[in-house]
Amino acid sequence: MALGIIENLINELTKLPGIGRKTAQRLAFFILTMPEESAKDLAKAINDVKERARFCSRCFNITDSEICSICSDKSRDRTRICVVEEPSNILVVERARTFNGLYHVLLGAISPIDGMTPDKLKIAELAERVKSDSISEVILATNPNTKGEMTAQYIKDALKPFNVKVTRIAYGLPIGSDIEFADEVTLSKALEGRREM
Repeated sequence: MALGIIENLINELTKLPGIGRKTAQRLAFFILTMPEESAKDLAKAINDVKERARFCSRCFNITDSEICSICSDKSRDRTRICVVEEPSNILVVERARTFNGLYHVLLGAISPIDGMTPDKLKIAELAERVKSDSISEVILATNPNTKGEMTAQYIKDALKPFNVKVTRIAYGLPIGSDIEFADEVTLSKALEGRREM
């Protein structure tokens, strides 16, 4: 009977992205040996996320209230919006500690083959924010792939009537890498995004 409940936990853990059977097994036995209070805290955290998490009504970040902490932070630059594909992208940008503006989450990227059309993204809501909130710059931080590029171009075109500065994050060679190991596309983008020193 005990193996049945462990097997059930392993099966549930394998449903998580990037968790194979061996990792799920290690996690299941780790959870089994955790102090009971820690295991209950983990279960409560999962339950709280499922019960209370929702999208911010302004930027579509994940929050547990109507407006997220970033949108309600009066110290942030309210004239700039960084547009990202998913809420998890905000955490990455925030870790860099160089952007102090607001965000807008699209909840995906344009991909006609996957049925993800512009009307299914939060592009209209972005246009409304630009129109009504005195935004001076929109920074497009969509992924540097075909979907992200298509989405960025679509947004740029959609924001043309609002006379707002639209910029795209630069990309190219990572710090600490050697040029000889860069692929042609990365090197091409690095040359296109060059800046004066």
